[in-house]
Amino acid sequence: MRKYLYLLLIATSVSSCKQKEDAKESREFTVQGDTITVSKESSLAAKLKVDVVEPETYYPSFTTSGVVKAIPTNYAEIASPFAGRITKSLVRLGQKVAAGSPIFEISSPEFFETTKEYYQTKQEMALAYKSLKREKDLLQNKVGVEKEKEEAELNYELKKKDFENAKAALQVYRIDPAQLSLGRPLVVRSPISGEVVKSNIVLGQYLKEDAEPVAIIANLDKVWVVAHVKEKDVNLIRNLSYVDISLVALPGKAIQGKIYHISDMMDEDTRSVEVLIECSNVKRQMKPGMYGTVKLTDNPTPKILIPSSAVLQGEDNNYVLVSIGNSKYVKRRVTTVSATGETLVILSGLNAGEHVVTKGAFYLNDAR
Repeated sequence: MRKYLYLLLIATSVSSCKQKEDAKESREFTVQGDTITVSKESSLAAKLKVDVVEPETYYPSFTTSGVVKAIPTNYAEIASPFAGRITKSLVRLGQKVAAGSPIFEISSPEFFETTKEYYQTKQEMALAYKSLKREKDLLQNKVGVEKEKEEAELNYELKKKDFENAKAALQVYRIDPAQLSLGRPLVVRSPISGEVVKSNIVLGQYLKEDAEPVAIIANLDKVWVVAHVKEKDVNLIRNLSYVDISLVALPGKAIQGKIYHISDMMDEDTRSVEVLIECSNVKRQMKPGMYGTVKLTDNPTPKILIPSSAVLQGEDNNYVLVSIGNSKYVKRRVTTVSATGETLVILSGLNAGEHVVTKGAFYLNDAR
């Protein structure tokens, strides 16, 4: 019985407090539809801050992930075009090389046969040319035969074709015929200028035709940061003006970049578009493989910006309180997107010159 009386007293007390709060609220403000009127005696008036909203310069931006990569044209993996054994290393790790610089020498029977064929076809072409020239001279002096001249012409064309094929076989492997010498080892050269960033050259090592590269040459004065933009954000990268990069390995360091290329193809697996950003890397602080974030900023556009404290959450939408004078405020539905920090961009719902509660709006959040 005592327990029952105790619970009854608590329920009565709670009900009394609720009635007092409702009474107090009714004295603070009244609600009619979407309009809230704050009474003149209310202390809420001093807690509400109203500002006039006007368009400001806004830079649309969003952030995505990015990875540092070497630029393909400034990166070369050096392998032997022929099977053979390495006889000499001509570079060291970290060494700078120019395009055409020798990297290593390799003794290769297959290369010897290819070189031999080149010189043989070259000699045969030269002999065929001399024979053709002789037949032309004989015919010009009226002691030759037209048929023999025609045969000499055909033979020369065939030998010339054989020589061109042998020469092309060398050029496929980036071998300059002018640098050949029969019987000497093959000198493998760098196709680009750069630095030896990796070397697995071992003297005496035998390499197969399909062996992995034994050296990597790269020019890392410039690198790419590869970012992937999700399908929903693709429309935001049409007029990019700024790119800010932050790498996990370089905290606090702001890195600037410029858009090199935006892919015209959508990756079907990730539903994203690849964006290549070129960055200066003269100090070599950015290493291929480093991971970070990329902030892409579009060209400026005029937008109404308001503090996030001005936006209230309704049952199925967001709204702000627009002042219409005489301590009256109208709920206005708005569409927003996050800007920076505690600021929101108004996409729809507000017009320039309107008066909006920017501070203390939450006091009226429960107004019904």
